[in-house]
Amino acid sequence: RNGHTLFGVLNYTKTPGGSRRLRSNILEPLVDAETINTRLDCVQELLQDEELFFGLQAVISKFLDTEQLLSVLVQIPKQDTVKTAESKITNLIYLKHTLELVEPLKAALRSCNTPLLKAYYNSLEDTRFGIILEKITTVINDDTRYTKGCLSMRTQKCYAVKPNINEFLDIARRTYTEIVDDIAGMITQLAEKYNLPMKTSFSSARGFFIQMNVDYSTLPNGQLPSEFTKITKMKNTYSFTSADLIKMNERCQESLREIYHMTYLIVCKLLNEIYEHIHCLYKLSDIVSMLDMLLSFAHACTLSDYVRPEFTDTLAIKQGWHPILEKIAMEKPVSNNTYLTEGNNFAIITGPNMSGKSTYLKQIALCQIMAQIGSYVPAEYCSFRIAEQIFTRIGMDDDIETNASTFMKEMKEITYIIQNANDKSLIIIDELGRGTSAEEGIGICYAACEYLLNLKAFTLFATHFLELCHIDALYPNVENYHFEVQHVRSSAGNKEKIAYTYTLSKGYTEEKNYGLKAAEVSSLPPSVILDAKEITNHIAKQVLHRQKSTPEMMKQRAVYHLAMRLVQTARNSRLDPDSLRIYLKGLKKKYEASC
Repeated sequence: RNGHTLFGVLNYTKTPGGSRRLRSNILEPLVDAETINTRLDCVQELLQDEELFFGLQAVISKFLDTEQLLSVLVQIPKQDTVKTAESKITNLIYLKHTLELVEPLKAALRSCNTPLLKAYYNSLEDTRFGIILEKITTVINDDTRYTKGCLSMRTQKCYAVKPNINEFLDIARRTYTEIVDDIAGMITQLAEKYNLPMKTSFSSARGFFIQMNVDYSTLPNGQLPSEFTKITKMKNTYSFTSADLIKMNERCQESLREIYHMTYLIVCKLLNEIYEHIHCLYKLSDIVSMLDMLLSFAHACTLSDYVRPEFTDTLAIKQGWHPILEKIAMEKPVSNNTYLTEGNNFAIITGPNMSGKSTYLKQIALCQIMAQIGSYVPAEYCSFRIAEQIFTRIGMDDDIETNASTFMKEMKEITYIIQNANDKSLIIIDELGRGTSAEEGIGICYAACEYLLNLKAFTLFATHFLELCHIDALYPNVENYHFEVQHVRSSAGNKEKIAYTYTLSKGYTEEKNYGLKAAEVSSLPPSVILDAKEITNHIAKQVLHRQKSTPEMMKQRAVYHLAMRLVQTARNSRLDPDSLRIYLKGLKKKYEASC
């Protein structure tokens, strides 16, 4: 229901079935690259062919809830009531309306080129659609159709069955018409009698009633004549009835019940004849919901600069942005790059509170889901590795979690990830171990990271524990990133403020003491802040001395990165021989510099 969700960003569906399909796909994305690419081919064709896009959209928007219709059509009612009869007649009209849209849908798909759209066109050539429609039109009037408005739809139901099929039904319908005409005539006479602008109105709850727009001051003594009852007023609109009109409504309802009962018997017989052919409608329901969802993806692309994703063994997003944030802000958010490979599959992200870590991590998860449901993605370029699962542990970036129940929740979430993650997972952890002491928190983070580093899963780990950044000295597949901030002095020159750039850069953050900076702008005494700075610096020097990388470790890391890049190039390179030679020379120079 909330528009500020991925569903809200992508949902331009026209049918309830399309909306449900989009929701279920977001909750359970595809894991087969061939199927995803088949969908992406369709979205690409819809974007390139405006006539196809608008033609399909025009037809699809006329479909009702086909899935729901099929569900109620095949149900056998527990007892035959007036409500059951009315519902069955309505559903048959809906079925006729749906089948009449098959030919226009075929016509819209006739010139398509992609395999999936062609397959849908071929499925619509099923002769059973014509057989069912032919059987319906032998009994149901050609001009009977789905309409909006309760009185219009009531009229459609009354006269749905063709004349001369049931003589008693024809008599009942003539009686109903006479009563309706009498009601209209009676209200005209009342309008002339009292010289008031009365008109006949109808609602499903009240039946026929009288309505008029008139200023209160023009009424005699400011009141309606005494024969009118159940008077309601909204602004200058009066709604009311009379004793005679109530009686005529009762007669009308009695006549209607007879019509519905006799029509219901005819409809039931008709439905029994078409049940054997009804299986084709399940395929139609599937086609309509899928086309609706693909049109929705194409529509979303036209509103923003999304690109088609590729599927490789790398997660590479060039200048990607958060799709929901774009919708909320009504402008394009700050874009950032993402790069994870088998050789660099673990990214540690640092930065002050509110610098953009949580938004960035959510953005990666959303883009991965968008790619795996067959949608285009908010980026200049993107390549994804199919994720069999996406695990997220999202904390509160601007709220340090301290209570015991929150810590237990953290432990349950990380336990679930560790027990279920595999080499094909995408793991996103935003803060861990903040609900206990710093020493324990760092220990838990370090242990969790070491476990996940044994997997080939792609992991993004945001933390405020800067000690964790030095794990890259032991594990060459770890990369450190941070969100840059700028220091801006106030006009008075006595205070310094942090300006957030929301830009991701390599390496870990230089903003090591942003807790102290927050303390400086508070009302803590200067002596306490100075003491805290000295103690922090002393501890930091001790930690840094223990964690310095040796030349041998740096060389091993360089060798590892060279090997991984060579493997990746062998797998995925599309370069011609000369370009490949230049690229390999560049790798060699980079390796020598690193050593």
